Amino acid sequence: MRYVSTRDNSKEYNFEDVFIKGLADDEGLYVPKSLNKYNAEELSKLKNLNYNKLSTEIINQFSSDFISKEKLSSLINKSYSTFREKEVVKLSNIGELKLLELFHGPTLAFKDVAMQFIGNLYEYYLSKNDKKINIVVATSGDTGAAAIDAIKGKSNLNIFVLHPNNRISPVQRKLMTTVEEKNVYNIAIDGNFDDCQNIVKQMFSDLEFSKSINMSGVNSINWARIIAQAVYYFYSYFKLGKENISFSVPTGNFGDVFAGYLAKKMGLPIDKLIV
Repeated sequence: MRYVSTRDNSKEYNFEDVFIKGLADDEGLYVPKSLNKYNAEELSKLKNLNYNKLSTEIINQFSSDFISKEKLSSLINKSYSTFREKEVVKLSNIGELKLLELFHGPTLAFKDVAMQFIGNLYEYYLSKNDKKINIVVATSGDTGAAAIDAIKGKSNLNIFVLHPNNRISPVQRKLMTTVEEKNVYNIAIDGNFDDCQNIVKQMFSDLEFSKSINMSGVNSINWARIIAQAVYYFYSYFKLGKENISFSVPTGNFGDVFAGYLAKKMGLPIDKLIV
């Protein structure tokens, strides 16, 4: 699969470029040049897979030029071995509604679903490359904690987390700032989350600087997060066994619901995405 920037579709990229860079040099977002759409027969072949195998089938569509399907499967098994729920996510009932529980990862945030995966994906990349990567991330609390848990202690990886000073919960702050691994750096910013995010974007836009430190990002701008999160939309649809289901998605920076939009574009018969 080939990728382009949302700001310039004249240049194409492979999955490695998209994953490691996170944000395009022109500050656009990386998206696939085209998508393969599942038909009804193909969807029926996926419906009985467990969460890990379903993840392998879906993510492999996007990453096959970077990692073999066999190694991807092993990496996914490793990523979700720390989750308290065997199937990673869980559907529960609230009256006539269904609730998709995404909080069974190590930091209790839905972002663990993608972060644990891409943390191991970085490690896989570095096992083949004699490089060091500096990950810079802005957080309002959840993203930073999930990213730190996924990256801490990994060789040749540093993570710098910018959070708004005194504007995150005590639990979130402790999850981030009590980690003792030496590759984790927490930075409190006087301002709000948008101020943190703007600093990160400015660092990315300074191409000379970002390339000199081999900078990467794990906010919802990173396509690897989107594809990992798209899986639980497929899983929910297959578990419910109903046509044209709708998802109501609590969302901050839109990556969560965009993953649902991607699933719909891939052929999943979602009726509505409610933000």
